[in-house]
Amino acid sequence: MARDLHVVMLPWSAFGHLIPFFQLSVDLAKAGVKVSFISTPGNIRRLPKVPSNLATLIDFVDFQLPNLDNEQLLPEGCEATVDIPFEKVQYLKIAYDLLRHSVKQFISDQRPDWIFVDVIPYWVVEIVQELQIPLINFSVVSASAFAFFGNPISLTGDGQKRLRFSPESLTSPPEWFDFSSSLAYPRFLATGMHEGFYGENASGISDAERVAKIIQASKAFAVRTCPEYESEYLNTLEKIIVKPVFPIGLLLPEKPQGRRITTDNSWTEIFEWLDVQKPKSVVFAGFGSEYKLSKEQIHEIANGLELSGLPFLWALRKPDWALTDLDALPSGFSERTHGRGVVCFGWAPQLDILGHPSIGGSLFHAGWGSIIETLQFGHCLGGAAIYDRQPLNARLLVEKGLAVEIERSEDGSFSRVGIAEALTLAMVSKEGEGLRVRARSEAAEVFGNRDLQNYYFNGFVEYLEKNGAANQRP
Repeated sequence: MARDLHVVMLPWSAFGHLIPFFQLSVDLAKAGVKVSFISTPGNIRRLPKVPSNLATLIDFVDFQLPNLDNEQLLPEGCEATVDIPFEKVQYLKIAYDLLRHSVKQFISDQRPDWIFVDVIPYWVVEIVQELQIPLINFSVVSASAFAFFGNPISLTGDGQKRLRFSPESLTSPPEWFDFSSSLAYPRFLATGMHEGFYGENASGISDAERVAKIIQASKAFAVRTCPEYESEYLNTLEKIIVKPVFPIGLLLPEKPQGRRITTDNSWTEIFEWLDVQKPKSVVFAGFGSEYKLSKEQIHEIANGLELSGLPFLWALRKPDWALTDLDALPSGFSERTHGRGVVCFGWAPQLDILGHPSIGGSLFHAGWGSIIETLQFGHCLGGAAIYDRQPLNARLLVEKGLAVEIERSEDGSFSRVGIAEALTLAMVSKEGEGLRVRARSEAAEVFGNRDLQNYYFNGFVEYLEKNGAANQRP
């Protein structure tokens, strides 16, 4: 059913943001909403294909990312965080901020009913105020992670100096949590997180200041979650933001309908290997596309998988420091694990893998999108959170008895023994039986319940219809 409703999506240039915005766009289009999705040509090319029946409702608007005067700061063709090392992300923000003029012209011409943003394009605030178009802050992270950082009084000025004065302030739950919570950063990650979020960078505005401006200007807050998983954090968000907070469901991607046809013979062979493994016996290991694993980290993961004795499928991006794919792995690893484990380099059909009956658990980075994809299939989790909001996700999973967090040393490193012990506990040991039961029943019943998720999403669409710009104009 087509609706007289037009929204603009303006995600940050990181695929951990672009993909949830894309999934939201698809679900809105299914509800008959017209969507304009703004990004750069290179990012749009790397997004999944829009279902053919929705092609007329989703319009990709590509603006060329402006070049910086010094090309060494941001090489040409680098349009997303995955294309650059972490220290260059601040320069990507400078280029991204230069899109404001093109974005303003487009919004002025189109006059959409809503604009959706995440936490980076603070400059859209002036645009929506001038054009009187309501703004929605769409969180691509969990409600718990946003609530940990998102109290407006803690983001800037005296409030930030009092509440988030140092990295140590991130090593315990914030004072605005009025319930028992384990959410906190380990010391080895707190310093980098504090500097990265509250500290100055080359763009001239901290991430915390960006978030503060967007929260203040937003009419509502939408988060990809459901109350069945984190109700107390949703309640906290509404109290601290003092605006409507909508859990819009988990935006579940479509489950694979049978085996995906692929022209890649290596994947055909990998699925044939999975077909002969025992049900729920294989560990799927994957650490996302954003973080670049070091040689030591990759080797400890490899040795941990080997030491566990469990069958495994590991999706690994070839690191920049490796000359070839096999050069990334410890010497002799492939020979020693031949037949028991498979390492695939490059892109992997993650949903097809997770949906295979042989997969029983995941060794992963605790990214929110991967949590959603994994728990909908009822898999148990072994988490090695590495950066950003991942440690908070991992803590909550452990608190709810859905994951085993891999033990880390004081400097943040993990060992092969810690990985093997966590995987054994999660996958096969008697002590981990409760975890497996909770993942396969309680979690799967929530994360895999499309009717439940659609209920929350449909309520959100009704709100959009009743409160868009067209309804506010005299």
